[in-house]
Amino acid sequence: MNVLDGRRFVGLLAREGFSEAASPEEAGVILLNTCSVRDKAEQKVYDRLGRLAKLKRERPDTVLGVCGCVAQQEGERLLERLPQVDFVLGTGRIEALPSVLRRVEEEDDRPCETGFDPDEVVYTPGAIARSAPHRAAITVIEGCNKNCTFCVVPRTRGRERNRRLRDVVDESRRLLGEGALEIELLGQTVNAFRDPETGEDLADLLRAVGVLPGLQRLRFVTSHPRNFSARLIAAMADTPAVVPALHLPVQSGSDAVLRRMKRQYTRAEYLDLVGSLHGTIPDLALSTDVIVGFPGETDDDFAATLSLLEEVRFAGVFSFTYSPRPQTAALRWEHDVTPREASFRLARLMVIQQEIQRQLNREMEGRTLEVLIEGLDRKRLICSGRSRCNRVVNIAGESALRPGTLVDVRIERGFPNSLLGRIEREGEADFLRRVNVRGQSMWATNADPGTGTF
Repeated sequence: MNVLDGRRFVGLLAREGFSEAASPEEAGVILLNTCSVRDKAEQKVYDRLGRLAKLKRERPDTVLGVCGCVAQQEGERLLERLPQVDFVLGTGRIEALPSVLRRVEEEDDRPCETGFDPDEVVYTPGAIARSAPHRAAITVIEGCNKNCTFCVVPRTRGRERNRRLRDVVDESRRLLGEGALEIELLGQTVNAFRDPETGEDLADLLRAVGVLPGLQRLRFVTSHPRNFSARLIAAMADTPAVVPALHLPVQSGSDAVLRRMKRQYTRAEYLDLVGSLHGTIPDLALSTDVIVGFPGETDDDFAATLSLLEEVRFAGVFSFTYSPRPQTAALRWEHDVTPREASFRLARLMVIQQEIQRQLNREMEGRTLEVLIEGLDRKRLICSGRSRCNRVVNIAGESALRPGTLVDVRIERGFPNSLLGRIEREGEADFLRRVNVRGQSMWATNADPGTGTF
């Protein structure tokens, strides 16, 4: 979601004649797109601003803007605290970026634009500088109405505001026509989506987007367990383009902690939902979020979280120690889990989860997975991509496949965080590669693995 907002900045300024600079030192305008979901992320913002202050002293004509969640959260305080900052732009005012920049440059103003339109998502689909043409993210709902006691998102992203289903379908159709193969529908609570005019929900949206010509994969993130319905599960199962991968944050395995978090479900209800999902969608890969060290979390509460990991066997877990956030209910509570104990619990959880992932990925050995190439692996030696179940797959012996190519890969090794495989071959010389050419699938044989051409 933050990446998409960043590309919106670039696209909006491209319409004003700007182009992307290679580094801050070469830029006339510098934008920091910020996150405040955890204290560590917020502190990185101030660290970066401190370093950019030197650049501003050397080049005072450079315009420096703070955007995103920290901007929305702190507002005018940023301008008061940091003289090097020229403007502040909140998450609900992204479309105002060109006019804000003109005020800075033409009127010598220091604008602070925050707040939200209470009725709709203000969004210009055509003003997004897409960096990966084969993958496209689309905002369908902004904000959150949940008010979890640890979470700052309702303050930094506002209340829920929905786009119209037909507008999302039209945007999807245009992006597919431009070469996209995969579409990801975004929202802070994406499965709370409701068309403001028709009342159609995410299940209806999945079915409407899922039948568009050229679409290979359809994802959505992030879902709240409380908003999952039997209709949504059925739509996932009945729409072939919807991938068998789902991010479903649980946060804790303890009912006592879930109540204090105000998560609106119990452990048993979460497990019932997981059972329904697995029973309806074969080979579904679940990932989740977990917070450890939440105020009042006892050893027994933490043990309940570990046992939940063992029971569900998530394909991936994003785990964090509790981070107090401003304007949240939990900020007022006693923080009775010490940082040292919270870090110990996190380390223990990660060891257990890594072993679960190792086992799950070893079970993938010998299977053939369709992989969408993203580029080179972290060492920049071989091609890497993601399977439909959202696992990272590195492809041995291939270093020149084009991003956006679909290949069938036989998995040879499973590691905790990735898979290693080879493109399926016929005999010793031939192999089959499935590619997408202008939205139509084809099979190619005897392709040149060195050039990625057909």
